Amino acid sequence: MKRVGLIMISTGVLLLLLLTVAPTYAQQEQHEQEAKSPKKEQQAKPEKQQRQAKGQQEQQKKQQQEQVKSERQQQQRQAKGQQEQQKKQQQEQVKSERQQQQRQAKGQQEQQKKQQQEQVKSERQQQQRQAKGQQEQQKKQQQEQVKSERQQQQRQAKGQQEQQRQQRSQQQANRSSQQGQRVQHGQQREVWQQHRARNWQSEHRDWRQRGGYNGYRIPEDRYRGNFGPNHWFRIYRYPVDVYGGYPRFQYGGFWFGFMDPWPEYWSDDWYDNDDVYIVYFEDGYYLYNRRYPRDRIAIMVYVN
Repeated sequence: MKRVGLIMISTGVLLLLLLTVAPTYAQQEQHEQEAKSPKKEQQAKPEKQQRQAKGQQEQQKKQQQEQVKSERQQQQRQAKGQQEQQKKQQQEQVKSERQQQQRQAKGQQEQQKKQQQEQVKSERQQQQRQAKGQQEQQKKQQQEQVKSERQQQQRQAKGQQEQQRQQRSQQQANRSSQQGQRVQHGQQREVWQQHRARNWQSEHRDWRQRGGYNGYRIPEDRYRGNFGPNHWFRIYRYPVDVYGGYPRFQYGGFWFGFMDPWPEYWSDDWYDNDDVYIVYFEDGYYLYNRRYPRDRIAIMVYVN
């Protein structure tokens, strides 16, 4: 037991010594380390600065590379975008030009088609007008022909009637000129006024309209000696009678009967005061008044 106690005391003393010496040693070691630390720090500081500078350089280089890369990529993207935009614009332009050409071609086709239709329509209308005009012309010609034939027939019939009447009148006159009712000088005004026209232009007819003159023809030598524009006279100096409903007068050895009334615009006493003459012109005998040279009255020649 005593031995064990001694051992325990010895151990305790040893521990106390250790506890006393250990802090002193630790302090000394710390002072040594603190004395060494500035030296280490002085040695480590350039290296750190170099590492930092190198790191900054590498970082700057890396940043520059990244920037160059980014700029190059940006330029590539811009170039690519411009190329795509130009390509797109070219495609749009080509498309627009193609559409424009298509529209123009379509417009030209439609215009040509419309022109062709208008031309066909115009030609058809022209043909229709021509056909209609020909039909109307043919119809008009037929109507004119029918009218002309009817008028010709009427003139022929009237001419025949007039010829027959004249022949009968001539036959009666040839038998006796006394069949006419002699008019005294004081009665002539009344007889002449009864045979005055109301509208002479529509009431008179020349010998051509009557179908031609078929009465007595005055011999040429007697005609030259007593008739024509140079042989004028006044009717009141010669015998007057009424024959066939119309007045007639005697001159140059022949009787001359009026076939139509005298113009309403002649003076009331023209038979007394106007110079007249007898002319054979183209188709028959006519009485002319020197005061109204444009007027002529168809007359028939009778022989006593």
